[in-house]
Amino acid sequence: MKNQSLSIKQKLLSRWAALFGLGTAVCAAIAIGCMKGAPARAETPAAAAAGDTKAFTQSIPGSDLKFDMVPIPAGKFKMGSPETEKKRKDDEGPQFEVSIEPFFMGKYEVTWDLYEEFLRNYNLLGKKGGFVSPPIEKLADAVSYPTPIYDLAAGPALQRMGGRESDLPAVIMSHFAAKQFTKWLSAKTGRFYRLPTEAEWEYAARAGTTTAYFFGDDPAQLGDYAWFEKNSNLKDGDPGYHPVGKKKPNPWGLYDIYGNVAEIVIDQYDPEQYKSLGGKSVTWRDAIRWPNKQYPRIVRGGGYESDPDACRSASRLRVSVAKNEQDPQNPKSPYWWTEGFSIGFRLVSPVKEPTDEEKHKFWDVDSEAVKDILGRDREIRQNIIELAPKKDK
Repeated sequence: MKNQSLSIKQKLLSRWAALFGLGTAVCAAIAIGCMKGAPARAETPAAAAAGDTKAFTQSIPGSDLKFDMVPIPAGKFKMGSPETEKKRKDDEGPQFEVSIEPFFMGKYEVTWDLYEEFLRNYNLLGKKGGFVSPPIEKLADAVSYPTPIYDLAAGPALQRMGGRESDLPAVIMSHFAAKQFTKWLSAKTGRFYRLPTEAEWEYAARAGTTTAYFFGDDPAQLGDYAWFEKNSNLKDGDPGYHPVGKKKPNPWGLYDIYGNVAEIVIDQYDPEQYKSLGGKSVTWRDAIRWPNKQYPRIVRGGGYESDPDACRSASRLRVSVAKNEQDPQNPKSPYWWTEGFSIGFRLVSPVKEPTDEEKHKFWDVDSEAVKDILGRDREIRQNIIELAPKKDK
């Protein structure tokens, strides 16, 4: 009987390997961990009263890591670009007015030291007291931890740009993985974190301005505020990302909001979205194009390879499946965009804490394709756990 159990286990492991390409270089299993018990409270002003809109530094319990959040005031703005703006694209209009509630935004893009702390959770899979698949009814309360980076493809490119140092922006994670980071961070700190909406991102980038850039309309000034195609070359002569916070900030204290790495927002890319809202006055919630498929997604601000017009406040960049073409796994990983070296993200925390239902809308899987991969892996892993030989006491 013992041999039969082992045989079944081996077959399941083989199915798992075939499903996720384990034989290529790295394990691509999906680690799902339950958030157990009450989340830790923040050890910083982040846990202050909801009406507090002062900048704060957030600590991550259990580590010496910290990051800065700056206040973004409430207000209204016209989203998109006017027809008179140079280099504008059709999907940037017509403009419409959006009302924004106050929130906090990351002073810098999320850096590798923060993201590496998140990635460390995967290594606990299979260890005593480690992660197990939660029951179906608890999946909404779980964090799905990313698999290791596929280093055969990504390692050399990242190393060329300085590796995964603490002051460099974290990159190549997918939209889903970025959301899972915010879910994990919320559980660790006791404060709600999420990705910005597209409207919030543009509002924060503009910082009360109506020009193409927050510093005006002249792209010749962009080099003072951003790493982009003309100034991002590294020692080897090729472009790459740079340490955060080395350029001038925008008027609201946000560094690298243009260039360095483009930033993931919560919305699905829809070229017709603005046409449905043109001329209207809407809330920030009404302006969201909630995702319902894996691609295309939106990134904002342009990256180190972008030309100046892609760094404008209104510019919208789409991410398609092409950003993951070199992923050797089948199906392709839901956690990494293997060609997304110039894509990262920035954090948002609203002043007013939302309902649990709204929190999960910002955190949880929103694509049937990704949900299918997660579901198949959950089933395989649960069978492995159940069929694994029990150790004698």
